[in-house]
Amino acid sequence: MSDKHFDALPKAHTTYANIIKSLLPIGNSGKVSKDQLPQATYSVDNLHIDQNNLDDYRKICGFMDDGKIPITYFSVLSQALQMNMMVKEPFPFAMLGLVHVDNLVTQYRKIGERETVSLSVTFDNLRDHAQGQQFDFVTTVKSQEDVIWEGTSTYLARSDKKDNAGLKSKPRPVTVKPMVDEKGVHKIFEVPEDIGRRYAFVSGDFNLIHLHPLSARAFGFPKAIAHGMWSKAKCLAMMGELPEACSAQVSFKLPIFLPAEVELIAEPIAKLESTDDSCVFGLYSAKNDKPHLAGHVTLVDEKKA
Repeated sequence: MSDKHFDALPKAHTTYANIIKSLLPIGNSGKVSKDQLPQATYSVDNLHIDQNNLDDYRKICGFMDDGKIPITYFSVLSQALQMNMMVKEPFPFAMLGLVHVDNLVTQYRKIGERETVSLSVTFDNLRDHAQGQQFDFVTTVKSQEDVIWEGTSTYLARSDKKDNAGLKSKPRPVTVKPMVDEKGVHKIFEVPEDIGRRYAFVSGDFNLIHLHPLSARAFGFPKAIAHGMWSKAKCLAMMGELPEACSAQVSFKLPIFLPAEVELIAEPIAKLESTDDSCVFGLYSAKNDKPHLAGHVTLVDEKKA
């Protein structure tokens, strides 16, 4: 078990220096088995929120400056630890080939921007997939010993693993653009060409597929694409104030090629009255109705079970 504790979140420039080093054919680290993930937990025991970064995050995603942490913000902060875990531990997959397919975040109460919390990240749930293998990064945020926020980011590592040949590819649910709910949210808006670069400086995610058409083409994309977690945050911010204790889950569909015009269709948050209710939302191309993400918001008990 590899546990590492940090006094603060690692800086982006040091993180990416390690990533670049991990890609160079220096030495012989040996082959790592793809049958297991590292048993590792990386933590910041006393995390103080950078107010300038939080303000920039609110502005680029559209969240209100209400003194509370946006529900998606800890997913952004955890990425610094995630990237360090992938380069410092015996991680079995190529970082540049990973595809972020699903994201679930849960807040058990609203969290003040001045609170000092602990944040930890661990690997979990490696499983075979028809296109390769999937695994999760699980993030936990605590106030003293109380869990106040949790997040799960699911990634796909594509491969032609022979053991998966017999697996049937489970088709992801077909996302059909719904009728607009007049009590919900319906907005068409522009996603600018530079949103990937601007979000990178806020989030620390400088993946080349998001930064410029030339760098994106090197990885098979005709244009730069928007960050999935930016699109999720943007949708939730436009849907209005979320409940005190709730979960927001999304599946990422087709990439948003920049620039773009997109359409958000969401049911009203006000329909959430019990944990059995669900507020469905989706982001679509405004030109051809193809889906970019599909998600839902649900209520949860304020105290973690």
